[in-house]
Amino acid sequence: MPYAIEASGLRKSYNGIEVVKGVDLQVKKGELLALLGPNGAGKTTIVNMLSTLIKPDGGVAVVAGYDAAMQANDVRQNISLTGQFAALDEGLTGHQNIVMIARLYGYSAKEARILADELIESFGLSDAKDRIVQTYSGGMRRRLDILASVINQPEVIFLDEPTTGLDLQSRMQVWEVVRTLLKRGTTVLLTTQYLEEADQLADRIVIIDKGTVVAEGTPIQLKASTGGKTLSIQLLYQVNAIDIERLLVSHHLTLLQDTDPLLLKIPVTEARRANQIIQLLLDNDMPIAHFTLSDPSMDEVFLALLHPPNKEAVS
Repeated sequence: MPYAIEASGLRKSYNGIEVVKGVDLQVKKGELLALLGPNGAGKTTIVNMLSTLIKPDGGVAVVAGYDAAMQANDVRQNISLTGQFAALDEGLTGHQNIVMIARLYGYSAKEARILADELIESFGLSDAKDRIVQTYSGGMRRRLDILASVINQPEVIFLDEPTTGLDLQSRMQVWEVVRTLLKRGTTVLLTTQYLEEADQLADRIVIIDKGTVVAEGTPIQLKASTGGKTLSIQLLYQVNAIDIERLLVSHHLTLLQDTDPLLLKIPVTEARRANQIIQLLLDNDMPIAHFTLSDPSMDEVFLALLHPPNKEAVS
C-alpha cells in the first residue's frame, strides 16, 4: 500500500512532560486525513514532527518516501505547510504574490506569470488577482495562501487549522480549495477545530487525546462506533442538570454536552432503546416537549469518543 505519510511510535516531550505518546499514522497517497483533538492534545506537535520543524524523541516518520528526521531536506522539498496565518505580502496584488514566490522557486519571469495565471484561475481568484491583498477578505487570503503553498507542486501538504477565525462562508471557500488539491492528487493532512470541516472533507479521521490516538476511521465508521443514533429531547422548561445526569448515569446512559439547557442528547443503539429512555424520563416527571432520533453529528461523535459511555442499559 503506497503511503505518503507513515509514522510509527512518534514521541515528544517538553520539560519532562510527554505530549505525544507513541502515535502511529498512515496516510495513503491522494487522501485527506483529518487530525482532531481538544486543545493541547498534541496535534500541532505531530504536524511539526512530520514536517521536520522539530525532531521526535522517539519513533520513525516517513514522509513522501523520506525519513523526516534523517532526510529532512528531502522531505522539505516534497511538502508544504500552511498554518493559521497567511504568509503573504499585503502590499502586493494576489498575482504579484504568486509570481514573486514562483520566482523564488526558480521559475523564469515568463514561467512565473503563466503559472500564477493558471493557479489563480483554478483556485477561483481570477476576479481579485489584481487587487492588493490588504483588501482581501479572510477567506480570500487563506485561499491565496494555500495556493502559494502548492507552487512547488508538493506531494504532501499540511494544513494546520487553516480556517480558524473565518466565518462559515469563508470556510466553505477554503473547503473548495482543499477539494481542488485532492483532485490534483495531493495528499493532505488537516488539523481543524471545526468537526463539520473534517466531516465534509476527510477520507479518514484520527482523534488524538492527551498525546495518544483514541479512535480512527472514516466519518461513517466513527459515527457508527458511537451507538449509531442520537436521541434529541427538547424539554418544556429547564430541569436541574445534576438530577438529569444522575438519572441517566444510574441507567448507564451518557448525556452529551450541549449549549442549550433545554436540549438533551443521548447516544442510543436502536429505536427500542430510544423508546425505553423516553419512558424512563416520563416516569421521572421530566417535561418532554418533543424528541427526534437521528444520525449523530461529528460533534456528538467527538464528545462520545473522548468520554465513552458505560454499556447502555435501561430498565
